[in-house]
Amino acid sequence: MGAVTTVLEVVFWSCVVLLAYAQVGYPLLLVALARLKRSRWATPSAAAATGDGLPSVSLIVAAYDEGAVIAAKVSNALGLDYPRDLLEVIVASDGSADGTVSEARRTGADVVLDLPRGGKIRAQDSAVAQARGDVLAFSDANSTWEPGALRTLVAAFEDEKVGYACGQVQFVAQGGTNQEGLYWRYEMALRTLESKLGSITAGNGAIYATRRDSYLNVDPVMGHDLSFPFNMVKRGWRAVYVPAAKATEKMVPSIEGEFARKRRMMSHAWPIVLRGGLLSPRGYPPLYALMIVSHRVLRYAAPFVHLVALLASAVLAATSMLYAVALALQVALLVAAMLAGRVRFKPLLVARYYVLTTASVAAGLWDHLRHGTPAGWEPADGTR
Repeated sequence: MGAVTTVLEVVFWSCVVLLAYAQVGYPLLLVALARLKRSRWATPSAAAATGDGLPSVSLIVAAYDEGAVIAAKVSNALGLDYPRDLLEVIVASDGSADGTVSEARRTGADVVLDLPRGGKIRAQDSAVAQARGDVLAFSDANSTWEPGALRTLVAAFEDEKVGYACGQVQFVAQGGTNQEGLYWRYEMALRTLESKLGSITAGNGAIYATRRDSYLNVDPVMGHDLSFPFNMVKRGWRAVYVPAAKATEKMVPSIEGEFARKRRMMSHAWPIVLRGGLLSPRGYPPLYALMIVSHRVLRYAAPFVHLVALLASAVLAATSMLYAVALALQVALLVAAMLAGRVRFKPLLVARYYVLTTASVAAGLWDHLRHGTPAGWEPADGTR
């Protein structure tokens, strides 16, 4: 029994260390590295985007039944502070049946593709095949870019090593219970540090761009947000974060809605993790490999590590007050998350957000393993 207890103690404390490192230790490590190593990488700024010699850009919006917002999106794209003769706006309708195509044409999109349903990635690929721009920019139909966002984003490509640039999306709260804003500020701080040290490990769909030469055709179930950055690095490019290039999107109103959104996202992320090459170290510089393990692998392992820690502490609780307290704290977190379903109290809502979004990682894996991942995407409720 003593040997079993020792093994369980090692397992429990290993889980604690992994969780603490992923959430707190990794950010502190990035801060320390940034201070020790004066980065040779320049961070693109709005000022850098005012020069002459701007490249031609194709701004691509893949849309499925976005009739309610596509006109506003096209108008926003055409109103950007970018020379009109260098900007091509493409709307790729992924089998829409609600007037998306007619609205995009009416509002003045340069190219409107009325495609059969094949999923967001294939719609983007089709748009790229038609695009004339030297730079390919991408956005969601419900995203609104600031006037100077495109100039600022494109300025990143003045560095010939940059193949992918991702801007900053700011979520607009509609009231409700979702605590995504708190997490997103934490996530953006990590991306800022990763970008200064080399390359980011993930992007977002609201505002990003690639060189035409660096664009990748990926499996239709694998979104660009996760598959592009690490594949760029493997091919010798940098993937950078440009916080001065800003866009806004409506936030999912409820924590439960955020759980559903992240569950769907993770069903697309797991194929990239399991068979898309993310876990293969080939092509990663040592520091970037550490980033992938710290920011991606441990993040996706978190629900399983939490479960192992809970089970280990449950068994060990009878052997020591320390483990009884550890078990009580974990149970308290779960109880707080359940109570937040009835009581709108900030600490309880944060607990519920953490528990449900962590669980969404496992739920996405379950969905993928049970019935695969469809190529098609559905808009999240409350974001249009």
